[in-house]
Amino acid sequence: MRSIWNGAISFGLVSIPIKLVNATESRSVSFRQIHTEDGGRVRYKKVCELDGEEVPQAEIGKAYEDADGTMIPITEEDLASLPLPTAKTIEIVAFVPAGDIDPLQMDAAYYLSANGVPAAKPYTLLREALKRSEKVAVAKYALRGRERLGMLRVVDDVIAMHGLLWPDEIRAPEGVAPENPVSVRDAELDLADALMATLGEVDMNTLHDDYRTAVEEMIAAKAEGGEGVAPPAAGEEQGGGQVIDLMAALESSVRAAKEARGEQEEGKGRAEVTPLKSRERTPKTTDAKKSTSKAAAKKTAAPAHKSTAKSTASTATKSTATKSTATKKTTAKKTTAKKTAAKKTTARKATPHKRTA
Repeated sequence: MRSIWNGAISFGLVSIPIKLVNATESRSVSFRQIHTEDGGRVRYKKVCELDGEEVPQAEIGKAYEDADGTMIPITEEDLASLPLPTAKTIEIVAFVPAGDIDPLQMDAAYYLSANGVPAAKPYTLLREALKRSEKVAVAKYALRGRERLGMLRVVDDVIAMHGLLWPDEIRAPEGVAPENPVSVRDAELDLADALMATLGEVDMNTLHDDYRTAVEEMIAAKAEGGEGVAPPAAGEEQGGGQVIDLMAALESSVRAAKEARGEQEEGKGRAEVTPLKSRERTPKTTDAKKSTSKAAAKKTAAPAHKSTAKSTASTATKSTATKSTATKKTTAKKTTAKKTAAKKTTARKATPHKRTA
């Protein structure tokens, strides 16, 4: 890889000669502008607006346009004379936890390569110190005529530097969040958690640009004299239509994610979706349950009353029968006693008394 900047890392009193190498590259398919009637290439010419003549690159300089339109020429000598201590130095100013860096500040990424054999020792020292501290280094450096902010961290066995935007270059998110208050139910959050758990993790190396692949296939087909790739059939477009039922959309997303991962709906040890009943029907269901409970209570209570009545009637009948029997026995006894007394009286009258001499 070709270096784009040579300088040194200033680490206290330690200086580490390094080379700056681009860590990223763009793989987007680029297009040229052509004249649609004949296919001729359309090129841009740098023309002076005063004399209308094309200006070669060697005669093109820099200027600052003032508010009133006045051009203030700025030469390379003017810029070189500015007190810029980081012109050839990446000056480390602090070591902070990686979480202190807002990802919104992230810009271009570079690899820092040790420049020469003597740089290997201090380069390795800084790399291992960053590893052990689990921190990143915040640094200032100059590139392409301006001072920039950077973050140094370890990637494998290499020190990488991310260009950072200055804090005042980050816009405040005013007016971006939804203005109207929105409430989210716990059931919706549970489904969102289930969807997140189902999607799980991903190997970043497996992700690729599907659009770029489609463009390359179309170009290859046209180069062979074809008509390009066929457009998607009706109904296959994946648009951003308005979500009508959020719960249904979340449930469908969970099912689709499980099917895509080759999992069944149940028994996989992952979060599962239980169909939720509408809250509007809950009172009706409760009333129905109460009515059923009352009816069951009435049915249960009715036999109990009947049984008690029967038991009471039976007891009363037995009591009446007992009293009747006792009365009959008493009457019979009295009748027998009367008959016996009458017989004795009759016998006494019939038998004459003997006198004693």
